[in-house]
Amino acid sequence: MAGFFREHSLPIVFSVLLHGLLAAAIIFAAYFSFHRPPTPIQPIPIDAQVVDSQVLKQAQQAIAERSAQAAAQAKAAADAKAAAEAKAAADADAQRQADAKKADEAAQADKAAADKAAADKVAAEKAAADKAAAAESKRQADAKAAMEAQKALEAKRAEDARQAQEAKRAEEQKRQDDAKRAADAKAKADRESELKRQLASEEHDNAVQSGPLRDQYMARLQARIQNAWIRPPSARVGLDCLVQVTQVPGGEVTSAQVTQCNGDAVTRQSIENAVYRASPLPMPDDPALFSRTFAFHFHPDQ
Repeated sequence: MAGFFREHSLPIVFSVLLHGLLAAAIIFAAYFSFHRPPTPIQPIPIDAQVVDSQVLKQAQQAIAERSAQAAAQAKAAADAKAAAEAKAAADADAQRQADAKKADEAAQADKAAADKAAADKVAAEKAAADKAAAAESKRQADAKAAMEAQKALEAKRAEDARQAQEAKRAEEQKRQDDAKRAADAKAKADRESELKRQLASEEHDNAVQSGPLRDQYMARLQARIQNAWIRPPSARVGLDCLVQVTQVPGGEVTSAQVTQCNGDAVTRQSIENAVYRASPLPMPDDPALFSRTFAFHFHPDQ
């Protein structure tokens, strides 16, 4: 109601003032009509209208009725306005409540959406973390598997290298053993051959040394040395001296020494000089007869 009056205060005040002025004018006219002193009647004819009190009362009553009607209309309008305002206020309150409910629902929906978004984010982060953890676990597993595979490969390579090295050593050992066996067999064969050769040579040498060829060779040596001997005046008849001679292959004499002799020193020296003059001594027909050192009896008179 107060809102209605505030909204229509100017028209209501204007209407009340207008009716009040009209009523005051009517009352003022009626008051002067009853209390004004009578004026002398002029003989001039007057065109006037006499107002009966009953008529005035009716006019006042009409004015009052109109004022009451206006007031009632104003009151009705005010009541209608108040009712409208009340309804508007109720509608506004209902709207506010509806808006508040809607806002609350929206807030709840927003909160639910926010909670869902937060839950989705947490779930997404957890899923991402789980995925990252799974990826990291897989990476570590792959790295471990790769490392183990690398270790296994290196171990296999090392084992293959060890086996190859052992095989190489075994092959080398076998080769060495085979070579040693071959060398031993060859050495044994060489020793046997050399032994056979030595035996044959010894047999040959023994045969040659004990045969007539040696006597012939020694006779040639003695003849060669005796032919080179210059007999000194002091040499006695029946001279017999044992001479030790050393020669090198080719017959070159390197040493001559009379060890036993029945002659004097001059004779001995002459015999040694004869040996050096006879150098190089003749070589035997059979190499088995050659000896680096030999001894013979020097007796030129026989």
